[in-house]
Amino acid sequence: MDINFTHILPEIILAFTAVAAIFLDLVIYQKRILALVCASGTTLALIFTLILWVNQTSGYSFNGIYVIDNFALFLKTLVLVATVLVLLASGSYVSRLKTFQGEYYSLTLFAALGMILLPSLTEFISIVIVLEIQTFSFIALTSLSKETRSLESALKFLLLSAIATCILLYGMSFIFGLTGSTFFVDIGASLSNHFEEETKLLGVIGALLILGGLLFKIASFPFHTWVPDVYQTAPITTVAYLSVASKAVGFGLMIRFFYVVFGDQLNMINWSTIIICLSLASMVYGNFVAMSQQNLKRMLGYSSIAHAGYLMISLAIIGIPGAIEAAGSSILFYLTAYAATNLAAFIAIALLAQFSDSETISDLEGLRERAPLVAIGLMISLISLTGLPPTGLFFGKIYIFFAALENGYWWLALAGVLNSFVSAYYYLRPVRLMFKVNKNTSAKYEPATTSNILGNTSLILSASLVILLGVLPFWIYNLAEKAIMSLG
Repeated sequence: MDINFTHILPEIILAFTAVAAIFLDLVIYQKRILALVCASGTTLALIFTLILWVNQTSGYSFNGIYVIDNFALFLKTLVLVATVLVLLASGSYVSRLKTFQGEYYSLTLFAALGMILLPSLTEFISIVIVLEIQTFSFIALTSLSKETRSLESALKFLLLSAIATCILLYGMSFIFGLTGSTFFVDIGASLSNHFEEETKLLGVIGALLILGGLLFKIASFPFHTWVPDVYQTAPITTVAYLSVASKAVGFGLMIRFFYVVFGDQLNMINWSTIIICLSLASMVYGNFVAMSQQNLKRMLGYSSIAHAGYLMISLAIIGIPGAIEAAGSSILFYLTAYAATNLAAFIAIALLAQFSDSETISDLEGLRERAPLVAIGLMISLISLTGLPPTGLFFGKIYIFFAALENGYWWLALAGVLNSFVSAYYYLRPVRLMFKVNKNTSAKYEPATTSNILGNTSLILSASLVILLGVLPFWIYNLAEKAIMSLG
């Protein structure tokens, strides 16, 4: 067995930091120190990930279960950067928890551990185990406040996640029964033969069941039902993390499995037709239901369903010969821009909670007068989610729509453009309200008892990244191209 601990050094650092947070919680009175310790450990893991990337480290280890390539390192970097920003912004929320403060930081790191492992895994059993580490960490984080609504959402998340895992395992059992292997490379070599025999139906059913299990992770229609309640009731910083990191590794896992196993033969399972239908349904449902929402977090929950639909425009064409570079690169760039944008949005909402417990959109009226930094950060994120320049998601949508146009799906690109116009209605309404002049605005907000330097820093960094990706998108897109080509 080829054991290379250098490949998993970031994961080892993150695991030790997560365990250390639990023990430090027993002896440290100032719990905000835990945020700095965990952020420092995560930053160290990020540094070693970047070292692996710069050194062009690649190859399989642990008997082929684990692979290091540019694709995996790209997603690991994205998750670790998001983790650092979330940890820095978590202080105000954690300070309101009477108990489980150390557990919050530890569970966040265990969720991060699962998500940086997933992009490198190429074997069914290890994938299921790591998915459960990630999922149960998020379920526990959702229920930490012990409020009735949070517990109900956590229970719903748990039950639906269990169903999704069962669907995933059922599909894997079909594939294992046909091929006799749980490794992607072996499955790919064997499945092409089985699709020419009478067992083709079993292979198709297995692949579709695996797709269904993974669609839950990316919050796509019709596997989205957990999203609105969890987004509304879970801790704001946990929702920020769940909305970006989990979606990123979910798409990463789908690309690695289906492209490595099927390659240009994806249409043997009617891939394009299925993904196009899911894409259209997710965009239309997410955008039109979001229009009627009055709660800001719930609105962003339905928005995340719509953005899964935009991403699936490119996902639909990865099976077309020669399309993987444009399709995969646009997906990775969009995930990066979406991560920065959603982090900025939810960090702004977390900072807003210092002034008011209300999350109603109408209560944002005149926010600029009371909390200008929060208003500007939220405005940048909402403009980016709409897809307007000069923001990251403007180019994210451009890349996705052009990838569809280049491969003959002009009508799918047009559907994406029309849905973006629809989304402008509910994204720009809060912006208008925040900058509306109102002399009575100050009465709506209680002054913050303490300044949140770490939270403000996190908001500035994430909002700046949104603008940077809109001004200089090519450096990330070039990295995305190299990452997707490393899949071979």
